[in-house]
Amino acid sequence: MKKAFIITLALFVSFCFIVSAQQAEKKLNYIFESGNNGYNTFRIPAIITTKSGVLIAFAEGRKNTSSDTGDIDLVMKRSEDGGKTWSELIVLWDDDVNVCGNPAPVQERRSGKIFLLSTWNLGSDHEPQIIKQQSRDTRRIYILESSDDGLTWSEPVEITGSVKQEDWTWYATGPCHGIQIMNGDYRDRLVIPCDHIEAGTEKYYSHIIYSDNRGKTWELGGTTPQDQVNECSVAELAGGKLMLNMRNYDRTQKSRKVSVSRDGGLSWSNIWSDPALVEPICQGSLINHPKKKVLYFTNPASETNREKMTLRASYDEGKTWPYSKVLHEGPAAYSDITFLPTGELGCLYEAGIKNPYEGIVFEIVRVK
Repeated sequence: MKKAFIITLALFVSFCFIVSAQQAEKKLNYIFESGNNGYNTFRIPAIITTKSGVLIAFAEGRKNTSSDTGDIDLVMKRSEDGGKTWSELIVLWDDDVNVCGNPAPVQERRSGKIFLLSTWNLGSDHEPQIIKQQSRDTRRIYILESSDDGLTWSEPVEITGSVKQEDWTWYATGPCHGIQIMNGDYRDRLVIPCDHIEAGTEKYYSHIIYSDNRGKTWELGGTTPQDQVNECSVAELAGGKLMLNMRNYDRTQKSRKVSVSRDGGLSWSNIWSDPALVEPICQGSLINHPKKKVLYFTNPASETNREKMTLRASYDEGKTWPYSKVLHEGPAAYSDITFLPTGELGCLYEAGIKNPYEGIVFEIVRVK
């Protein structure tokens, strides 16, 4: 009798384990899964929904390791059915053994042209070397364009000279979507959130770059007055104001930093901490619904670890965040969000069972 009970208990535990594993697998709808397509790791997600309703998801394909340097390609997938199915992997930019990454896409409303901002550096140069100016080259900024919803793309064109100061070392575009301002004096301006490090000081700042001629040329916008912030996301508030939501290195306040611009990103207010948006030093994504006037935000909502990918909503332009939904309880890191043609949110984020970099998940979330 005792033996039969033990066998039954063992079978029950095994069944629970299988069900639990299936549930975990069901939650992780990878569209970029590390170890596939000849890439060791996929990281750094960005996503947009085009005017015609096509979803384009971007990422870095890291060939040999999960490292931020080495042989890294810029890759993408398309979905024409609202994220239910996705195309095969498309390699946008493969520059031999060098780094092509930090995707930051935006679509110009009138022309429908998509601009993909990205950064480049030699695969043999590491971030600390670039920061200390001991590298063979530096971080450079490029732009790719598509006029057919991402089916074809132009060759990368360098724009470093117009958007990076000479005394800046490290530089990153996004990584996440950019915006086009819809209201106010700076209507139609294309804006890409970026960050940089000043030579000699090694201080981190957030800034934006912009275009006032529908993407033909790009210029350097304003920088945050204070440092200890870098990777950021931008959203439009009422009256054409802009909000930067930034990764924070000030561990006395373990939450996101925020700044606002009233001149289209040419200057930024003193930064402040948003205690509701806790973070473990990681990237996050911000988006504003143009009709509902609701801000949505995603990041790993933990003070210490990259875990608990959480979607939040604010109905008062970021003063409070009364709505939250945990998308994945386990390890999670970078993310981006977009509005789907159905009115739902498409959330693209790094997640895994044992570590955050097992793949990039796409999840559809119905929101109020």
